[in-house]
This record gives sequence, structure tokens and C-alpha cells, in this order.
Amino acid sequence: MSAIAGIYHQNDEPVSREHIHAMMGSLEQFPADDVRVYKKDHIFLGCHAKWITPESIGEILPFYDNERKLAITADAIIDNRQELFNTLGVRQSVRKEMSDSELILLAYEKWEEDCPKYLVGDFAFVVWDEKKRKLFAARDFSGARTLYYHREDNKIAFCSTMEALLALPNIWRTLNEEWLAEYLVIQNMIDSVNVSNTVYKNINQIPPAHTLIFDDYGVRITRYCTVMSDKKLRLKNSEEYVEAFRDVFQEAVDSRLRTHRKVGSQLSGGLDSGAVASFAARSLERDNKRLYTYSYTPENNFVDWTPKSRIPNEAPYIRSTLEFIGNSESDILDFNNENALTVMDDWLDIMEMPYKFFENSFWVKGIFEKAQAQDVGILLNGARGNFSISWGSALDYYATLLKKVRLISLIKEVNQFSTHTGITNKKKVYSLISKKAFPVVKNLTSLSKSYYLPPIVNQDFANRYKVKEKLESLGVETNKPRNIYEVRNEHFQQEYIWNTTSTSNSKLSLRYSLWNRDPTNDLRVIKFCLSVPENQYVQNGVGRALIRNAMKGYLPDDIRLNQKHRGIQGADWLHRLLPNWKEFIEELTDLIKDPSMGKYLNLNQINNWVHKYQNPPNPDQAFEPELRSLMRSLIVYRFMKKHFERR
Repeated sequence: MSAIAGIYHQNDEPVSREHIHAMMGSLEQFPADDVRVYKKDHIFLGCHAKWITPESIGEILPFYDNERKLAITADAIIDNRQELFNTLGVRQSVRKEMSDSELILLAYEKWEEDCPKYLVGDFAFVVWDEKKRKLFAARDFSGARTLYYHREDNKIAFCSTMEALLALPNIWRTLNEEWLAEYLVIQNMIDSVNVSNTVYKNINQIPPAHTLIFDDYGVRITRYCTVMSDKKLRLKNSEEYVEAFRDVFQEAVDSRLRTHRKVGSQLSGGLDSGAVASFAARSLERDNKRLYTYSYTPENNFVDWTPKSRIPNEAPYIRSTLEFIGNSESDILDFNNENALTVMDDWLDIMEMPYKFFENSFWVKGIFEKAQAQDVGILLNGARGNFSISWGSALDYYATLLKKVRLISLIKEVNQFSTHTGITNKKKVYSLISKKAFPVVKNLTSLSKSYYLPPIVNQDFANRYKVKEKLESLGVETNKPRNIYEVRNEHFQQEYIWNTTSTSNSKLSLRYSLWNRDPTNDLRVIKFCLSVPENQYVQNGVGRALIRNAMKGYLPDDIRLNQKHRGIQGADWLHRLLPNWKEFIEELTDLIKDPSMGKYLNLNQINNWVHKYQNPPNPDQAFEPELRSLMRSLIVYRFMKKHFERR
């Protein structure tokens, strides 16, 4: 795990040592095992390295291969090492010690600009090809590692962080208003649909699944990978699909256990994180290592206001999983007295931009802090599981049966579904299926409603950048009903989805010296799951059937077969905030009085909400759209004060 940096002057002008010191000095805030630079006249590469894998211990980065006239700096863990060793003809005697950066360099020598297509893992790297006077950079398919750059005429500078670029005297801290306009209008967790943009006008980023080339012909950015595939896997029966899934998933988990430190895992009471933890615990036991799990629960004084089908406190399910899988040491944490307000400044420093995931911000940060204190090098999670290993919304599948008039199959499935879920009112089930099969705007699903937030943007500001038209052209319409097929296709086809969900993990890793890794986000796992026929995901009234079947013997049945209860994250965010309510309202009042914010935010709307909530609300209003919009407004205000006081 590394923060990488560099500058290249195509006109052969020497790189200033002051500029090198400015960039590398900005990275000193992060823990490091080694710090090195490579400089040769007009090219500088830097690496602020934290050693995570056994092969990275003592690794020389940046690395210059004198024979090939290639230099590399990399922030990478490559997971398909054995496949690459075989393809590239690497001798057995050197495989164990070969670093991932050397392996990338060999891949570049063989495939040049196509080399990222052959790499599986999390990576951002830059190669200086001295013979061809070419700078080549790449980011993995899901953007798990960040890589920003600033280009000015025949010069380019790049880094894992934006602050290091802003340390250069020629890069001004100028707000990118187009980025902010999109951020304020988009209701879900996406920050911007322009994947090259950042919050700073003078700084861009290489999008996920893209490469950048800077040579005598200028800058070229190219997408090298798409995930979606029309090819379907055809096996004899469900048992063969289960066995095939276990094989590819075990490979994904095992390749993410490479560390000379401890292995941890974020664990909820659900299937995806439980599957990751179970496979990992078994593999670690063979190596006489234990798995360290970290889970979040509400404070003891939280009064559950959620429906019976939702579970804000998943501790009983977590303990059931831990008892079943064994070989683990657990921390179930309530992060007493922490809330979205107390961690806001830290998150703004970590993210280097505004963020939207405030409901979970305190416990995500807290888990990283706890794992760091226990010398965890790899922290596993199953965050991508909903769209890869766990796909299988029964109601959406039943809607397709209805549209195809496969009524006998539909009736059989609904009868079994009602038994498994405990929903006795089948008319209600058929009504939901009908709405999904033949949706209209007025019949919004409850999920859509829960994510619909009233706008906080100044409409004139949004109109200036034609945000509405842009989002409509891309189909980004969060207030329209969509089925799982549409959501899933968008998730795997649009780069802005990947970018949003990966940036926080990359930046947390730098702060806390550990690498957050997700086997459900493994490219091999995703491609396998996309190739599996839909009838393997919904069977006999059971949604998410493939993962449920595959976890037999790996997870207890109360987790594996549970279709009656679901965890709900963020239900206690408002409960936690109430002791700081006066501070919250006072800061929002300052926001309203700040005339410079009126250019961006709808201050009249925010003022009305502030008056409405002068008195603390009840904790069961946690998902009230107005309150969530107020918190998002405050995050933007704090960021603007911190970074653009002289705007």
C-alpha cells in the first residue's frame, strides 16, 4: 500500500527539487515503512510506502529496470500472480520474492498499453517508458486506488491525493463548480457523473478501468475494460453451479489474505460479509492464523423504532456466525458518544471533498481505527455482494415471470415465497409484483421514496451547468422506479458508480495503514456471477438462492436461510446526534447567514427546515428527507469554509 507521486516535463525541463519536496512532504501525514524517489532530469517518481504483503517488505519503489529502461511507481496488490507467472514465463525460483510492482513491469513489457487487461487486483500505477518517452498510468477496473493528475501544456503531475498536487505552486485551489452542482443535485451516493472531474477545477482523476498516456502526441485517456457480458454459463444442475461458485469465491478470498500482519474482516449479521468471513477463517486456520472481525451495533440506550422485519442491532446474528465459523476473535463495537457531527472534520480531511455517507461515517471510521490498533494489514469486507454474489431479488424475478405470462411457475414460486418470508397476504405480494412488472411514476417503491431527498441546490446554479439535462441523458433518475436488472446494469456499466464506492476505502487505507479488500468485488467473481442464469438466483421461493445454497456448511441456517429479517444501517444516526442538536442547529444558522453559500445552496429552503427543527426531533425520524438534506448541506458548508474561505 503506497501513496504515489510524480512529475514529468515533456519539454525536458528539469523537475524542481522544491516541487518534489512539496509533494512528498504533503504525504508525510501518512504512516510509512519506506519513502523513496526516482529522479532523472525531467522525470520524477515518488513512493510513500506501507508494506502490506510479504513480497512488499523491503520493496524498492520507485523501481528502475536499467535493462528494459522502464521505471515504475505503484500502489498495487495483484491477485492473479500465479496466472501471470505462468503466462510471462517467470522462473519458479524467483516467484515467491517477486514484488507486485515488478510483476506489473513485466506485464507492461509484454503487453504495453493493454497490460491492465491482464491484471486482477487493486491498483494504481505509473510507468515511465524511457525509450519511447512515454508516461503510462492505469487504475483498476473498479477504481479501488485513487490517482489524480494536473496537466498544463507539456507538463503533468500526478498523485494518490489531491492535497499533494495542491502543494505545488502552480496548482490553485479553485472550486470546480460543475462538480459541486452535480454533487448537490444527485440524490443518491454518487458525487458526480463526470468521472474525470474532481472538486478542484485544476485537478482531474483517471477514471476506473482507464489508462492515461502522456507522450509526444499529448494526453490520451482510454477505457480498457468493461464488466458486463452476454455469455451465460451452462452447467448440468444447481449443485454444479454451487461448486463452481465456491471455487471462484475461494480463490478470490485466498488471494486477498496475503499479508505479514493480521487479517481482519468487517462483519454484519448478513450473508455477504458472513460468507467472506467464513471462507477466510477456514483458509487462515490452515496457516495457523486467526481472523479478527469487527462489527457495529447501536448504543445500549437506543430504542428500536424500526419495523419488525428490519434489525438495527445485528449482534445476535453476528454471534451466531462467529460461533459457527470458529477460528476468529471478534470486536462488537457501539462507538459510544460518536456521531456524524463529531467525525465530520476527520472525514473531510480523509476524503478531501464533501461526502454523503454520514449515517455510517462514525462506525466505518471507528472500525478502521480499531483494526489499526490491532496491527491488521488486510481488512476484508463484502460490500459489493449485493450486486455480485447475492443478486436475486425474488420480486423482480417474479415480475419477469408475470410479463412472460409464465403463470404456473409464478403461482408456485409465490406460494413458496410466502412460506419462507412469513408473508401470508399473497394479494399484497401479487400487487407488488404487478407494480414491478408494469411500473408507473406515481407507484414509486418504498425504497425509492426512502432515498428521495428534497433539493438543497440553488436552482439557478444547477441550471447554469444543465445538471438536470445531463442526468436525464444518462438515465440517472433516482425518483423513478427501477427493477434490479436496471440497477445492476447501471452498477456494472457506469464508471461513476465504481468511483464513488471505492474512493473512501482507498483514502482510509492511507490514513490507517491497512488495505480494505473485498472478495465480492473480485473481477473473476463478478464475471462468474454475471454469467450465471437468473434461475440459479431465485429458486423455490428463495431469493439470493445461489449464495444461500453455496453457504451450506459455511454459515448457520439462521443466517443462511433468513428471509424474514434484514439489517438496517443508519437507523441510529439521529439518536446519536441529539445530544449535539444545539450545536447542529447553530452551525446551520451560520450557514444561512453566509451570503457566499447562497450561490450554491437554496438558503430559503434550508432556513425553513432549520426553523421547523429548532427543537430536537424524535429518533424515529432518522430517515426524514429534510433532516438528511440538512446534514448534507452542513457537510458542504464545512468543506467550503475549510478550503475556500476566500471564495
